[in-house]
Amino acid sequence: MKFINWREREEIKLGILTDRGVLKVAEAASELDMNVPLTLPATMAGGSKAAEALVALVEQAAGAPNAAIYAPIDELDLAPCVTDPGKIICIGLNYSKHAEETGARIPDYPILFNKFNNALSAHGDEVIIPKVTTKVDYEAELAIVIGKRAKDVSEEDALSYVFGYCCANDVSARDLQARTRQWLLGKSCDGFAPIGPYVATADEIADPNALSIQTTVNGELRQNSSTGDMIFSCKTLVSYISQHMTLLPGDIILTGTPEGVIVGYPPEQQVYLQDGDSVTISIEGLGELTNVMRAE
Repeated sequence: MKFINWREREEIKLGILTDRGVLKVAEAASELDMNVPLTLPATMAGGSKAAEALVALVEQAAGAPNAAIYAPIDELDLAPCVTDPGKIICIGLNYSKHAEETGARIPDYPILFNKFNNALSAHGDEVIIPKVTTKVDYEAELAIVIGKRAKDVSEEDALSYVFGYCCANDVSARDLQARTRQWLLGKSCDGFAPIGPYVATADEIADPNALSIQTTVNGELRQNSSTGDMIFSCKTLVSYISQHMTLLPGDIILTGTPEGVIVGYPPEQQVYLQDGDSVTISIEGLGELTNVMRAE
């Protein structure tokens, strides 16, 4: 299934993307008198029983006469597809060609840093370029969404702890990032972690390390690679992180970006994101995540 969140007044509501549009879970459950989880955290907590209930809801809704339980996705005010992760863990220099373009050596271990929840934004949101930076860059990334508690898990079992995957943009202020050895400042400005438009459950992605991944800026292709170029695979990352900290449902891992980022260009060719630039991240099976940059 493909889950989205959208905003309705002050409430975040859950939807499931179907051939008829977005099935509004709460409205459909009420219409069909079915007991199902109404939020993504409740869906994760409910495990296989929750999944079965939601599959049944989708099936029964397909024959329901009330079209109001569906909505076109482009008519909804989307929220981040995961709204309150306990942790947003990011991996640096995790694509071999990206490491090469930045002149960095291939790391011996995954490089971990973090973003915070203030950085979350959704498909369609404007991302503000803060006054304190002039070098904002894009980074197309595959995001892993953890579905159950993971501690000291093996690589063999690691992907069984994954709820799903989504597109992400690790927006980065390169001048702030380079001020010190710690990258945090350049990574966690407000809105600097767009994710979405939906999270696809793990069963929809046969191999997370065999997906095409692209970035376009104003329609121009900038990044064009495969998640197969990762230095540390998705299962390796989940296992490695779980050996050092407990991963919990809703935690997000941003798995790194391929080559083609602005900071990898020769200095004379580095034109950073400007007011009005439209950035689209697309990953095979996970749709397209688009955000327009706006100067503060």
